[in-house]
Amino acid sequence: MAKRKPEPTRPPRQRAFLVGVEIKGQPGLLSLDDSLEELALLADTAGIEVIGQTTQRIDRIHPGTYIGSGKIAEIIALVEDSLADMVIFDNELAPTHQRELEEKFGTKVQLLDRTAVILDIFAQHAQTREGSLQVELAQYEYRLPRLTRAWTHLARQAGGGGGRTGSVGGVGLRGPGETQLEVDRREINKKIARLKTDLEKVRAHRERYRAQRKRSLIPTVALVGYTNSGKSTLLNRLSRSDVYVADQLFATLDPTTRRISLPGGRLALLTDTVGFIQKLPTQLVAAFRATLEEISESDLLIHVVDITHPNALAQWESVQQTLKDIKADHIPIITVFNKMDQLDEPSFGEETVRSLPNSALISARSGEGLAELTALIEKVLFEQFIPVIVRLPFQEGQLISQFHNVGQVERFEQERTGVIIHGSLPGRLLAQFKPYFFNTKQETDIHEEIDSNDL
Repeated sequence: MAKRKPEPTRPPRQRAFLVGVEIKGQPGLLSLDDSLEELALLADTAGIEVIGQTTQRIDRIHPGTYIGSGKIAEIIALVEDSLADMVIFDNELAPTHQRELEEKFGTKVQLLDRTAVILDIFAQHAQTREGSLQVELAQYEYRLPRLTRAWTHLARQAGGGGGRTGSVGGVGLRGPGETQLEVDRREINKKIARLKTDLEKVRAHRERYRAQRKRSLIPTVALVGYTNSGKSTLLNRLSRSDVYVADQLFATLDPTTRRISLPGGRLALLTDTVGFIQKLPTQLVAAFRATLEEISESDLLIHVVDITHPNALAQWESVQQTLKDIKADHIPIITVFNKMDQLDEPSFGEETVRSLPNSALISARSGEGLAELTALIEKVLFEQFIPVIVRLPFQEGQLISQFHNVGQVERFEQERTGVIIHGSLPGRLLAQFKPYFFNTKQETDIHEEIDSNDL
């Protein structure tokens, strides 16, 4: 009998000490302790073991080292005692703070912040070329002003589909490419320019794909929500598919679209999008523009909230703010409170739904409440009409025809360059017609109309 080859031993995980800082007058959505708990989950997802933490409340950021010298000395002692080889700040550090702190902690300790950890997780979970390009761009733009020895944790080949290609200190983490510390800024800028060009091609492809979907007149629905709220599980339930699901932060990254059937026999396209999180790195928001446009161009949003999470309200607010940042807050939205099967008091969930118009209580895992949810989706997409006035140029003949075919026309005025239509449209079409609203006040009026109609 042939001898069985021994499996390679896994290198030990890096050990991290977490630092949370609260600045007077700048409260976050989560409390200091809750935000650090979330950072610990992020670190674990990235393959890092958390062995301790400390917090500090300060009146203002120290201009040189972010925190004061006394706190730095305390952290250095704690790191030495706990044998940690990494310090992770819960706040994003400016490049100047990064460099000063690195000098204080010495060469034996890596210094990261929340943004670096999130970027690394995204790199691990990107499975498509588009996702890899987006993460690569975000990491390069983040690294550019931080070219110091601390970024050896990112010095790895990108690898196809985010595959594990290297390791540092015992942990294989993915990064945008093997880069020496003395890399020339001009070379990185060339890579950034190339990535942006490639991503523009991706964006153009997505635009053509969206235009094709719109011509089919099948409405599009985007699942949004805080990471690990259950969006992928809900997509699988509604579409009877098998998208990857895991109980971890950012388990899925690349958008996935599936066709679903509604109670009245109509169809809709349901897209699972990347999960949101508080303090979402601006580099990721910019790099994922093509993906996030899947949200801003949707006819309806389904905001999935984990009703069992102790910070459910803060998570809801974080998602709402992100939707506003990407200019998707005008789209009709259904709020879905997920994981009702895990509630100790089901009446709490029922009261929450009653207090918020256009919401539903479900369990994506067990299927409870999904019949009511699909009926609500159909109602919002096809039965609710919002009054609008639009000025459409003649070259937008498809939109003019669409208004006549699926809207309710009350008055039709012809101008030299186009037409003005007074009437009502299904809420799902507002995003398509928004660029042609007759006046700037109309957007506010529509939001008020949506509220009054429980949309």
